[in-house]
Amino acid sequence: MVKRPAILIAVLCFAYVAARLWRLTDACLWFDEIFGVHSSEHSWSGMWWFVVQDLIHPPLFYALLKVWIGVVGDGLLWLRLFPVLFSVLALVPFLYLCRELSLKTNATAIALGLFAVNGALIKYAQEVRMYSLLLCLSLFSIWLFTRFFYRGKNIWILAVVNVLLVHTHYFGWFVVLSEVLAIAILQRIKIRHVLIMSGIAALSVVPWLISVLRAATAGSDVGQNIGWIGRPGFPEILDLIFDLFEPFYFQDSSVGPRTILWASVPVVMAFIVAKAAYLAEKNDEGRERIVLLSIFIGLPVAAAFLISWLSPYSVWGSRHLIVIFAPITILFAICLGEIRSTALRNGLLAVIVLVSIAAFVRSVVTPYQEQIWCAWEKLATHLPDLEPASVYVFEDLNAYHLWFATRKQGNVTVVKVDGVPGIVEDKAYFLPRGFDAVSRSGLESIASDRFWFAFRDSRWDERHPPINGLSARGYRIFRVATVEAGGLNAFLAEANR
Repeated sequence: MVKRPAILIAVLCFAYVAARLWRLTDACLWFDEIFGVHSSEHSWSGMWWFVVQDLIHPPLFYALLKVWIGVVGDGLLWLRLFPVLFSVLALVPFLYLCRELSLKTNATAIALGLFAVNGALIKYAQEVRMYSLLLCLSLFSIWLFTRFFYRGKNIWILAVVNVLLVHTHYFGWFVVLSEVLAIAILQRIKIRHVLIMSGIAALSVVPWLISVLRAATAGSDVGQNIGWIGRPGFPEILDLIFDLFEPFYFQDSSVGPRTILWASVPVVMAFIVAKAAYLAEKNDEGRERIVLLSIFIGLPVAAAFLISWLSPYSVWGSRHLIVIFAPITILFAICLGEIRSTALRNGLLAVIVLVSIAAFVRSVVTPYQEQIWCAWEKLATHLPDLEPASVYVFEDLNAYHLWFATRKQGNVTVVKVDGVPGIVEDKAYFLPRGFDAVSRSGLESIASDRFWFAFRDSRWDERHPPINGLSARGYRIFRVATVEAGGLNAFLAEANR
C-alpha cells in the first residue's frame, strides 16, 4: 500500500515538471541563447576558441548542448527541453539533500512545493543557458558534501561533480568555497580531504584559464560583457529577495514589473516570521544543519556583493546566484515545518498556498507578451528566398537575431551600420568576438542602388533615424513590413534610388 507522504511528494514532483513544461515554446530564442546554439554549430576546436573569446562562461554547457543538438536537432522544442532536463534532474539531489538533513515529511513537502512554484527557477529551467545545469550540479555538490559531512562518504564523487560545476559557471566556485568554509568551521578534522578536492577542481580549470588569458591579451575585454551590470544596492538586493520567494513570476524584460508585490511580499514575510519563531524556540537539535545551510546561502551572496563593489565590474545577478535558491528554500521549509505552534505553522502555510494559487491563476490568464527580438524571425520571411539580398541593420542585437534567422538561407547578407546619429544601442548586447558573418559599415558607405534595412522604433516616423539618414542620401523607401512586440515596432523595408 502506497503511503500518503509518498503520494504527496509524487504529486509535487509532477507539479514541478509540469510548471517547467508549461508554455515551453511560447518565447523565441533570445540573444544569449542564440550564442549557445551558434557555438554548437562550430567544430569542436572552433567552438572552444569561440566560447573562450566570450571570456565570461566556462565551456561545459556549450559542449553538452553541441552533443544534444547533434542527437536531437535544433528545433525550438528540443532546445528548450535541454535545460528542462537538468532542472528535472535537480529533483534527485534536492530530495536526497532533504533526507540527509533529516527533514520531516511535512518540511520536505513544503521545500519541494516552494521549489516547484518559484518563478525564477521556472524561467531559468526553460532558458537555453547554463543556469539550470548550474542549479543541478550545485545541488549534487551540496548533497554529496552533506553526505561527506555527516557520514564521511563520497568525497571522490564530490570532487568529480565539483570539476563539472566549476566548468559550468564561475559562481560554482562559491559552492566549493562554501564547502571549505563549512568544514573549517564545523569539522576541521576533515579539512585535508576538502582542500584536496578543491585543489583538483582548481587544477582542472588551468587549461581553460590559459585560453582565457590568451583571448584577453588578444583584445577581448570582459568590460564589454559585464560592464553594463550595476553594482548591488538596496533595490538589487530587494530584487534578489523577491526572486528567491516569488511564485510563478519573474521579470522577463524591463517592460514588465520587477515583482508582483501582493504575491512576493506575503511569502517573504512568512519566511521572516517562520525563521523568527523557529529561532525563538531555541531548538538545538537542528542547529548544525541551519548553520550549514546558512553558509551555502551567505558566502555566495557576500562574495558576489564584495566582488561587485571592489572589482572594476559588477557580477551581481539573481541568475548567477541560482546556487542559493535550494539552500534557502530548504531553510525556509525547516523553519516553517518544524515550528511547534500548529496554529502559526498552518496559518503561514495557508498564506503561502493561497498566494501561490492566486499567482498561478494570474499567470494563466495573463497573455504572453512577445519580446521585440522575436520580431526578426518573423520579418525574415519577407526577404527573398533565392535572389541575393543585403540587409542593413543598426543595432548589434538586431543584427545577430536577423543573421541567425537567415543563416541557413545562403542568399541573405546582414550588414551592421555603426555610428548612426540618434540610434542608441543597448550595451548588454554585442556581436560575438571572432564572428565575421555580419560585416560592419558606416551610413556613408552604403552605395547600393537597392537593399533592405531593418530597425526598431516606437513608430514609423520619417524624421527618425535611420529613415531620415537614408532619405537624405536620396533613397526612396517602400514595401515596409512591421511586427509589433514588447511596446515597440520592428520594421523591415526596401530602399532604392
